[in-house]
Amino acid sequence: MNAITRRDFVRNSIATGVTAAGIASASSGTETPRDDAVEIVAISCSPRQGQATATSLKVCLEAAALVSPRIKTELIELAGRKINGDLAAGIPLEPGQKDDFPALIPKLTDPKVRGIIIGTPVYFGNMSSLCKAFLDRWMAFYRDNLALADKVGGVLAVGGTRNGGQEATVQSVQVSLFCQEMIVVGNGRPHSRFGATLWSGAEGGVTKDEFGMTTARNLGRRVAETALRIQS
Repeated sequence: MNAITRRDFVRNSIATGVTAAGIASASSGTETPRDDAVEIVAISCSPRQGQATATSLKVCLEAAALVSPRIKTELIELAGRKINGDLAAGIPLEPGQKDDFPALIPKLTDPKVRGIIIGTPVYFGNMSSLCKAFLDRWMAFYRDNLALADKVGGVLAVGGTRNGGQEATVQSVQVSLFCQEMIVVGNGRPHSRFGATLWSGAEGGVTKDEFGMTTARNLGRRVAETALRIQS
């Protein structure tokens, strides 16, 4: 018998869930009421609060919310928070030092949170140091029976130039999500690229980058659609 890959398993599970839901709805003559919210959380890993990365993630979440009334969204900005990546290696804090990562754990591991979108600015062709420290601290989830496994993950990167390393940065972040056994999606059609890639240097700001805004909306939609199907 041929071995079933993880991708085949997910695809078959989604198809089975959708079919079963359709049969149940048809047999009752009405749509089955759903009161279980599916939450999508976006994390802005920019050290600058409310700037291009956060703005792009808001567009991403707005598109996700349009997929279904069941979708609930939240944006969390890491700007101003102390995230110490050294703690992932077991190095203790110095006396008087503060770390804000533990306060984020309940939200990230909440069973209702089915999708997590990571947004980062691009610095020298890679993620911000804040983003790297944040993802390094995910070692806690890796050690805790992969607490983020099977959540849907998406990545958004904002560069200062049109081709400033956004796709390389997206892939670099995706590696961390894969290690957590998350289900990672890209921005889908019509571009079908790795994730959302935006240009903050567009005249008028990042929201005037029409191509980038399209990838952000498509990423939000893909994360929401996939999270709903898996939940079904």
